[in-house]
Amino acid sequence: MSEACTTAILLAAGVGRRLGQDGPKILARVGDQTLLTRHLRNLTAEGISEIVITVGYQGEAIDRAVEEAGFSRQVRLVENARYREGSLLSLWCHRQTLRAGRPVLVMDGDVLYDRRLLARLIKAPGEAVLLVDRVLEPGDEPVKVCFRGDTIVDFRKMPEQPHDWHGESVGFFKFSAAMAASLADCCEARVQNGESLTEYEEAIRDLILKDPAAFHACDIGDLPWTEIDFPEDLARAREEILPRIHA
Repeated sequence: MSEACTTAILLAAGVGRRLGQDGPKILARVGDQTLLTRHLRNLTAEGISEIVITVGYQGEAIDRAVEEAGFSRQVRLVENARYREGSLLSLWCHRQTLRAGRPVLVMDGDVLYDRRLLARLIKAPGEAVLLVDRVLEPGDEPVKVCFRGDTIVDFRKMPEQPHDWHGESVGFFKFSAAMAASLADCCEARVQNGESLTEYEEAIRDLILKDPAAFHACDIGDLPWTEIDFPEDLARAREEILPRIHA
């Protein structure tokens, strides 16, 4: 990718009911910072000058938190009024940004991670790059990145395509300008088809199945990270992951 990424899309519109806290998951506090503040500091430290956040549930709380953290100039909020439906709509809300002719990052908001993980994604070559951890959490919850040889052939919680092995998706992606526009088209097609309850990963899967050679995986299994969905995930983030994060 010849042009550096300058824009990041953060998905943070959901209710996060499974976490059991009153407020968006991205405002969960780990150590002395919220996940949101950690995202903003990591992204700006890596040279990302525009951060666009999908908000929905208690979006005003995220707005206040951005201002209190001192990042109002770098951050723009996009509202997903239908945040109780599938996360596809949260990505679809960014179709203008995806079609702006610039490479973009797309990131789940509910992840605690070492900044080196983000740096590795930004520096990785390729038209479309996703992060994968070969050590997979058990169960159906993780989104699997499935490989046949070195080629990504499926991307789902419950894969359908034959494959040799699979790892876990971190939920962080980098797309060239052309691939970002194609992703917007995939989101648009599904929304127009009435698939508003679909998760955003399905739009990325559409691109993978259409052009698997365009996708590359970056292994980050040596770096600490965790997705936070349940109270036990938050406890693990605080007790196990945070002490291992490189400052």
